[in-house]
Amino acid sequence: MYRSHTCGELRQEQIGQTVTLCGWVEHWRDHRSLVFIDLRDRYGVTQVKFDTSGGEKLQEASRHLRSEWVIQIEGVVASRPEGTVNPKLATGEIEIHVRNMEILASSKTPPFEPGAKELPGEDLRLRYRYLDLRRTEMQELLVLRHQLTKSVRNYFDEEGFLDIETPILGRSTPEGARDYLVPSRVNKGHFFALPQSPQIFKQLLMVGGMDRYIQIARCFRDEDLRADRQPEFTQIDVEMSFVEQDDILGLIDGMVARLMKDLRDEEITLPLPRMSHDEAIRRYGTDKPDCRFGLEIVEISDLVADSAFGVFSKTVQSDGHVCGLCLKGAADRYSRKEMDELIAWVGQWKARGLVWFRINPEGQFDSPTAKFFESDQQQAIMERMEAVAGDFLVFVADSFDVTSQSLAELRNRFGRELELYDPHTIHPLWVTDFPMFAWDKEGNRWVSEHHPFTMPIKEDLGKLDADPGSVRAQAYDLVVNGYEAGSGSIRIHDSQVQQRVFELLSMDHETAQARFGFLLDALQYGAPPHGGIALGLDRWVMLFAGSDNIRDVIAFPKTQRAADLMNGAPSPVDDTHLRDLGIALR
Repeated sequence: MYRSHTCGELRQEQIGQTVTLCGWVEHWRDHRSLVFIDLRDRYGVTQVKFDTSGGEKLQEASRHLRSEWVIQIEGVVASRPEGTVNPKLATGEIEIHVRNMEILASSKTPPFEPGAKELPGEDLRLRYRYLDLRRTEMQELLVLRHQLTKSVRNYFDEEGFLDIETPILGRSTPEGARDYLVPSRVNKGHFFALPQSPQIFKQLLMVGGMDRYIQIARCFRDEDLRADRQPEFTQIDVEMSFVEQDDILGLIDGMVARLMKDLRDEEITLPLPRMSHDEAIRRYGTDKPDCRFGLEIVEISDLVADSAFGVFSKTVQSDGHVCGLCLKGAADRYSRKEMDELIAWVGQWKARGLVWFRINPEGQFDSPTAKFFESDQQQAIMERMEAVAGDFLVFVADSFDVTSQSLAELRNRFGRELELYDPHTIHPLWVTDFPMFAWDKEGNRWVSEHHPFTMPIKEDLGKLDADPGSVRAQAYDLVVNGYEAGSGSIRIHDSQVQQRVFELLSMDHETAQARFGFLLDALQYGAPPHGGIALGLDRWVMLFAGSDNIRDVIAFPKTQRAADLMNGAPSPVDDTHLRDLGIALR
């Protein structure tokens, strides 16, 4: 047995006991007659002391130890001398008086110290991820991930769900994000695709009568990455038969409540808030609103249609919109220079500028453009915006899409900069009634807002032919702190409706059969009404961790260029391997 206890386990109750510990040398201190080592494993840190009672040879050996060496020590648990207790450590009241030591592994000088307060850049940490994983913060995040996964599995098991694996090697489906392709050696010229989602297979499980399915599923998407995305990711995949939308939302409400209780010991009020897609866009400019704070978008188009300020009046006359935000008590928060920077910043979303007003102590506009507004107009705008002296108003005048998106981004930025919310708060809500289709201007065709297997709202079924753009879907997203944390829908279980949706997506009968014929066939053999949801497990861990970088909660993540800096993937392969696969590179 290498160890009797971990480095985070010992307390005063063990004083006088002989113990054996193993771990990494984090710090060492040479005080001539004494040598102190901070010994670390994933459970904590314990101070060990080498003195002459253990023999001069042992003490001398301790002086040759270096950072990140792996050692085994045997010794006696003792109280720390008065005045040397470390309240920051769980083991801070005791130390180990070493009697024997064995060096299990030496270490080169590491490129960074896992126990250091200041971290190097992320690229270096990813290059030496195994060293980064020794950091207490990283280990705590992976423990959190384990706890969250365990809580989810326990919840769905109690609800009668079966954990069923679906294939990793499947068929490429060009709809949506790009697939990762896997060439077949046996069938040269043919390719498998890694799953973007188990979507079709879990629907087929419902046709197969499995009724309640759950899987912690690995998924893959070859798409441009962000801080909250990875090319391979893990999702909590759920599907149910004989359910309506409310059944699924209620089930996931319960899962969220379980997570809050298990991970934070917090009770939350159920059901979770719900908001239609149209309402979310109107109030927050996005279908992923961060509702940890207010700061809602307010439209004033009708109040400024006849304004002397041409930027506003001409926009309204051109069927545009004038909308804004009221920053409470922020009249003196932003300088002219900072506003110029914000004006340039919103240009990313095609906004042509910002119009801003400080509300002075007399309750009047104070800005270069204030002169264009009569006092009664100023008063009407202030009443609409619920503004008072000391507030700061910011407006965008443009098309609905540009106005909504730019104000949504501004709102999130103001929320961070003005500290309008507690970053550790978790605020979930449902966004429902999404449009069924979106118009792709480049492709000159309809595309799925979610995916092509989503059932329209029953009362909108008759609009599929006459007005596809007005059709609402039985789709729903679980939004948490401005992130899409889950997305699902009631599925189409009627093959004729499914075929009609394919046609609207410019997929003729032959193409639909080639890509999804097995699904269309299955729907003709007694498919039950069914629906489900997929929740991003990585993202949920990120949210509970209070992080804004999904790489922090994945043991071995990829960079934003979809590369593994540690092992060099993706990498070239030799010509022999390519010939076996029937592949020739250009």
